[in-house]
Amino acid sequence: MDVSSDLTELGRTPVAVISAGVKSILDIPRTLEYLETQGVCVAAYKTNDFPAFFTETSGCKVPCRVDSPEDCARLIDANMKLKLNTGILFAVPIPKEHSASGSTIESAIQRALKEARDKSITGNAETPFLLARVNELTGGASLAANIALVKNNALVGARIAVALAQLTKSWNKGDVESVS
Repeated sequence: MDVSSDLTELGRTPVAVISAGVKSILDIPRTLEYLETQGVCVAAYKTNDFPAFFTETSGCKVPCRVDSPEDCARLIDANMKLKLNTGILFAVPIPKEHSASGSTIESAIQRALKEARDKSITGNAETPFLLARVNELTGGASLAANIALVKNNALVGARIAVALAQLTKSWNKGDVESVS
């Protein structure tokens, strides 16, 4: 089994990652199982279903749902206070209006995977090949979806950062007042 080092790192580093899910070219159920084994908290943002990167849903349910940046901030805060020393993955679905057709993407992925196998493309060269080929096969729809999800992840991540800063500020203020 080929496991990306970032998945292992999430299991030993207290960090919050904002993502549109794992790339749909990967085995999503096995990836989620591996993250669970590593002790990584996987939470989906405003959904019970783990997103599949280019599409809103993968068909895999998540163990934790968060519905606001404040929920995310409280989860991060609890992780830090409990000194769990593991990461949190916030899976944020791509906005509906930018979601690529699941069947179109899946068909393109399967074709690209077959081509990669036929050409013996593996290792570090595999993902760039697959993403480029899927983009070609979808007529650019996957690239447009990728750009939209990056912008959305940045927006959600910024809102979580603000909520965490406000939470931390209120805790620190309370600590100072209780000492006075």
